Amino acid sequence: MAAETLEILDLDGVNRALTRIAHEILEKNQGVENLLLVGIRTGGAHLAAQLQQKISEIEGADVALGIIDVTMYRDDLGSRSNLSIGQTDIRVPITGKKVVLVDDVLYTGRTIRAALDAVIALGRPENIQLAILVDRGHRELPIRPDYIGRNIPTAQNEQIKVDFDDQNIPQAVHLLRN
Repeated sequence: MAAETLEILDLDGVNRALTRIAHEILEKNQGVENLLLVGIRTGGAHLAAQLQQKISEIEGADVALGIIDVTMYRDDLGSRSNLSIGQTDIRVPITGKKVVLVDDVLYTGRTIRAALDAVIALGRPENIQLAILVDRGHRELPIRPDYIGRNIPTAQNEQIKVDFDDQNIPQAVHLLRN
């Protein structure tokens, strides 16, 4: 039986969600002072770059951007032999910053827990916020996003896939049913 694919967000929907998240981040943080966007490698990193661009367009000011790899902080590392270790690239000190972690899909919360550990290992931020393009539910840990592009309740056997183009720009969000 072939998997069924449903488009949840098209390009315009993704752009609207990211624009709304950018506005919410600016409102909650009263601008970009001491703000640091940290994308979780890889989908979150691509989305963080898009949020950085949107915030710059809205606010007329640059916001710092970093990328974090959480592989070594995962609690399932021993059971997953196919994980490759990527590079963390954060060029500003984290201590005292308002860190906005960015990821594409929030599911169990375990990747976010690993990202929290990875960020805290680098310094002591003023606070850590969470921006997610798609929240699909099924949390195993008490993790709640501050900014959500779209809530999409899913079944355990379904998947959410964010499609990116060759320039790593998000194009659509699909629900895959097996």
